[in-house]
Amino acid sequence: MSDIVLLYCTAASTAEAEAIAEAVVGQRLAACANIIPGMRSLYWWQGKLERGEEAVLILKTRPDLVEAATAAVKAAHSYSVPCVLPIGVGEGGNEDYVSWLLGETRRD
Repeated sequence: MSDIVLLYCTAASTAEAEAIAEAVVGQRLAACANIIPGMRSLYWWQGKLERGEEAVLILKTRPDLVEAATAAVKAAHSYSVPCVLPIGVGEGGNEDYVSWLLGETRRD
């Protein structure tokens, strides 16, 4: 199992994604957040096909912090059912970066 998990999230706007990122990274539940504005989404909601503009938020964290980071995203989010999906990274990668990430996330 990898030492790193990416949490893929969506937000209603870039500003909301930044606020969520600040809350999660500020609590050291993730070491880094990437925000990608301008995503178009199509999805089913309450029996109706919806379309909207969103921002992608990718949080870089450890497997043992996924639950707490997910809770922090949900607490800061405007959606009643926000997208928060963990994606395992697998093995390998830049060892210096992995060490940095592990060092910048909290240990309970």
